[in-house]
Amino acid sequence: MNTRTADILELSVAERIQMVEDIWDSIAAVPEAVPLSEDQKKELDRRLEAYHQNPDAGSPWSDVKQRIRNRSRS
Repeated sequence: MNTRTADILELSVAERIQMVEDIWDSIAAVPEAVPLSEDQKKELDRRLEAYHQNPDAGSPWSDVKQRIRNRSRS
């Protein structure tokens, strides 16, 4: 694939957001390819524990994504 930055910048904001989501999903599909430091692992453990303590405190991904998309349309 040979995508130039200039070509990407010609896309609408919504299209670029979708592209970033697609790229992120492709990275998330192979988590072992993204090494984490010990501090990052500890932070993830802390956040997971906070979630277990109060699972209703956050927002579902679908709500977060919609809020982000709504901001990009403003």
